[in-house]
Amino acid sequence: MLPVIADLVRSGFVEGHHYGSVLALGADGAPAYERGDVRTPILPRSCSKPLQALGMVRAGLDLDGELLALACASHSGEPFHLDAVRRILAGAGLDESALANPPGWPLTDAAQEDLIRSGGSKSVLAMNCSGKHAAMLATCVANDWPTEGYLDPAHPLQQQIAAVFAEVTGEPVAHVAVDGCGAPLLATSLTGLARAFAHLSTSDRPEERRIAAAIRTHPEYVSGTARDERALLTAIPGAIGKAGAEACYAVALADGRAFALKVDDGGARARPVVMAGLLRHLGVDTEPGVDTEAVRRTGAAPLHGGGKVVGEIRPVL
Repeated sequence: MLPVIADLVRSGFVEGHHYGSVLALGADGAPAYERGDVRTPILPRSCSKPLQALGMVRAGLDLDGELLALACASHSGEPFHLDAVRRILAGAGLDESALANPPGWPLTDAAQEDLIRSGGSKSVLAMNCSGKHAAMLATCVANDWPTEGYLDPAHPLQQQIAAVFAEVTGEPVAHVAVDGCGAPLLATSLTGLARAFAHLSTSDRPEERRIAAAIRTHPEYVSGTARDERALLTAIPGAIGKAGAEACYAVALADGRAFALKVDDGGARARPVVMAGLLRHLGVDTEPGVDTEAVRRTGAAPLHGGGKVVGEIRPVL
């Protein structure tokens, strides 16, 4: 059984637990902290997106800045996100009809409510993976690869992404699944995931530097204006990171230290709590230049009773 990594504490009573695995790598790549199973493959879900984007950039994807950040994103479906997806598609001579991801609502309640009030509905543009899919299509166009069937694992695009994924994780692809957006989903361990983010953060290769710069400069395009991921990346100078469904999370610092976690039950509420707790446990939150209180706020998860705060979700590290 995996260890407890978060407790639900209500009125001083522990009413439940989240189990999972947590890993920190030092700047030298050696484990600095580990809890649970960090070597068995997991499905990292959208934590994979910066690694998929790296495969695309190495294949000639000509995006930078906020558009490259959006290629790494699980965006909130805010208007500037949708506009950026359209810009990627237009640059490739395509429109949203080429997207093979399913329609979806914006991820955040506020963006969804704004869309409903304006008379909108689910769309392929609003679905949080549309930036990645637009970038995949643009990569196909750049290489004269067919845009039809671009999600097939045998497609040249997906073969390129899988090869780069295996290279930077340092592990063979353990399993190929289908992600929620329909794209191939490649399994690796938390160790492989953390290793890949450390590589992205510190590599001198121009493709990696472009990915890291886009995430650092435009974190609101990687997630959204009101998301905990953006708040954390803004609070730690030089950090890159990406959360994924089923409560996966990977973060790397500018010096190559890297952190990865998986909440076993997929409890998203515990994901930022455990990451913030891990960073605090290792003293990252009090390092020079870091906004200590902002890091700690990303890990705040109050429990309510009668309209008042009566408890919290606490990391167990």
